[in-house]
Amino acid sequence: MSRHLRLALVQAPAESLEQFAEGLRLRMTSPNKADLVVYPEAHLYSLGMEAMTAEELYEAHAEPLDGPRGKALGALARELGIWLVPGTVLERAGDGDVYNTAVVYDPRGELVASYRKIFTWRPYEPVCVGREFVVFDMPGHGRVGLSICYDSWYPELSRHLAWMGAELVINVVQTPTAGRAQEIPVNQANAIVNQVWVASVNGAGPTAHGRSLLIDPEGHIQVAAAGMEDVTLVAVVDFDRVAAARKFGTSGDSWPWDHFQAGDSPLELPLYNGRIDPATWRPAISPETPADLRPDAPVVFRRPARESEAR
Repeated sequence: MSRHLRLALVQAPAESLEQFAEGLRLRMTSPNKADLVVYPEAHLYSLGMEAMTAEELYEAHAEPLDGPRGKALGALARELGIWLVPGTVLERAGDGDVYNTAVVYDPRGELVASYRKIFTWRPYEPVCVGREFVVFDMPGHGRVGLSICYDSWYPELSRHLAWMGAELVINVVQTPTAGRAQEIPVNQANAIVNQVWVASVNGAGPTAHGRSLLIDPEGHIQVAAAGMEDVTLVAVVDFDRVAAARKFGTSGDSWPWDHFQAGDSPLELPLYNGRIDPATWRPAISPETPADLRPDAPVVFRRPARESEAR
C-alpha cells in the first residue's frame, strides 16, 4: 500500500482566529484541499505584536492548550476532516509560564501532539524554552516531527527527530528578516543528512519574508514559493522515499545512517559530554514502513565495498 499524503503549506500573512477559520474553509473547498494543512509559526498571534509589550501579548493571546482557542481549532479540524497544524500558539502552562508551542489536530479534532520551541530566537522572543523533542504518527502514512523556525539552525534537533523515526519534519516559521535566505539551505541540509522530508512554512508579507518550500529526502526542492506572496503550496509526500533513500543510498552512494559496523568503538563527543554508540546509530522505523524497505530486507544490488571491508 502506498503511503502518499496530500500536503498543503499555507504561506499567508498573520490572521485573527476568525480570519483563519474563514480562509481555511475556503481553501478546503478549492483545489488546495489536502489531508494535512500547515500554517506558519505565530500565525494566530503575530498580527500587530510589534506594537505590544510581552505582557500585553500574553494577556491577549496566551491560553492553556485546552482553552477556547484550542477547542475552536479542534472543531475546525473535525469539521473539515483534516490533519491541521495551525502554526504555533502562545501556550500558558499550569504554572503560568508561556511557551511558543506547535499544535497538531487530527481529523477527529483531537489534539494529538504539542511541541514547545526549544531554540527560541533570543533575545527577541520573550517566551520560556521547551525541553522535549516531539514526533507523532499519522496512521496509514508515517511519522512526523515538529520543529519551529530557529530550531532548524541546530542540527541536533532535526537529527533527534529523525532518530525518533520522523520521516517528515514540519518546520513552521515566522521570519521577517534577511535570515530567510540562510534558512533555505539549512533546511535542505537537514533533509539530506537525515534522509527525511522537510516542510518549511514561513509567513507571507508584510509580516514575514515567505519563500516556503518542501524538500525531499535527497535534498531536492519539490515545491517552493517564489517570494513573499500569499500562496498555498500543494504537494504529495511519498513517505516510502525515506526508507528507499536509506536502503539504496542518497543519489545511490551515501548511507549516513548505515556508517557504523560491528566492532566499531563508540565515538566520544566532548561537546555534548556524551558519545555516539554504534549500537544505537539507527533511526526508529515507522510501523507504516513496508517490509521490503526495512533495513534488514535484502537489497537488489551489491553496494560498493567500503575501504575497511576491502582490506
